[in-house]
Amino acid sequence: MKYPTLDNKLFIDNRKRFTALMKPGSIAIIPSNFEYTWNGDATHKFKQNSDLFWLSGIDQEDSYLVIFPDCPIAEYRECLFLKETNDRIAIWEGHKYTKAEATETSGIANIFWNQDLMNQLRPIINMADNIYLALNENDRFQPKAPYKSLDFAHELLQLFPLHQYERAGTMMQRLRSLKSDAELALVRKAIGISKKGFERLLRFIKPGVWEYEIEAELIHEYLSNRANGHSFDPIVATGANACVLHYVANNCQVKDGDLLLIDCGVDYANYASDMTRCIPANGRFSKRQKDVYNAVLRVMRAATKLLVPGTMLMEYHKVVGGIMEKELLGLGLITLDDIKKQDPAWPAYKKYFMHGTSHFLGVDVHDSGMRYEPMQAGMLFTCEPGIYIPDEKIGVRIENNILIGTNGPLDLMDEIRMPIEVEEIEDLMNR
Repeated sequence: MKYPTLDNKLFIDNRKRFTALMKPGSIAIIPSNFEYTWNGDATHKFKQNSDLFWLSGIDQEDSYLVIFPDCPIAEYRECLFLKETNDRIAIWEGHKYTKAEATETSGIANIFWNQDLMNQLRPIINMADNIYLALNENDRFQPKAPYKSLDFAHELLQLFPLHQYERAGTMMQRLRSLKSDAELALVRKAIGISKKGFERLLRFIKPGVWEYEIEAELIHEYLSNRANGHSFDPIVATGANACVLHYVANNCQVKDGDLLLIDCGVDYANYASDMTRCIPANGRFSKRQKDVYNAVLRVMRAATKLLVPGTMLMEYHKVVGGIMEKELLGLGLITLDDIKKQDPAWPAYKKYFMHGTSHFLGVDVHDSGMRYEPMQAGMLFTCEPGIYIPDEKIGVRIENNILIGTNGPLDLMDEIRMPIEVEEIEDLMNR
């Protein structure tokens, strides 16, 4: 890991919160993610199962977390099964956790090697009545490949068909959506690095550079500050490319007069930031670009005020749509007649603002959370309205990260004075 060792109190407290929700006589087993094959003998960069990381801090493949509070054998009430290193692994792959390091990282005293995992766990599992398994229950998830948690669940179902199985996924969604102070410190660290990356771009961008060169500037700043890298594939979209919501080709040249949309995030210690800004290629917004940008900024500010305890996320999206509708009228993009004739299932404003305004943020950039339950203090959301006008080659989205507080929303990007106003961006580009 590039990041410094984290205080294991974060993971000890997370396990206490999880254990408090388990039924008596239950065992929970959480495996790490697969190492996915790229091609030949190469693998994709390993990314840990977010649930396992949240509960243990362990950031290594071939790992298993076991939580069994009522186990009559004390060593198995809380333990980890990890890959045991050897001379060959040390030469070819590098360092793996020692038992002492795993304990220091996780706060878990009992560490076992995983070579004989099932034979060692079989009698322990038989002492339990219920088995908790954490599948990917993020309601944005669309399965496209096998994943370890699901394969492991099938394996256990074959070996232990008479046990009662329980869903840890919904438990984790509710738990992970409420951020502790320690987690917020890590998100703030990611946001701070993101600010450095953005300010680097304001000094670098000019007509003639390429989108991929801008992406390279970002990753240089991120890695220089001990981040793992991008929290998602960055969008660096010049001109009409900005009207493609998930544009990631990043292979076009920036032209004089273009407006760039950059949606990027930092992965620091497995916690994500997520920011979108728009930058005029030549250092000055045209009048039309400025008008569209400021309209989106007004919507973002108004939407942020709605991120308070008790708000229902899906209803909030509709309210923000109504705010956007007024801005689109002011820009001449829709008319009152368009609104009068609109399909209620796809309002007129959706032609220019077709996505939602906010999503959960945390260990994942699209983090776990219950989208149909009221917002609570301690939840962290993005706020990212946008206007996309393909005919004018203008796409504007502005995105900040908002903490829901007991006394109102707290914008974590405003907190560190992340440049956002037209005048701030122009001043920094022309200084």
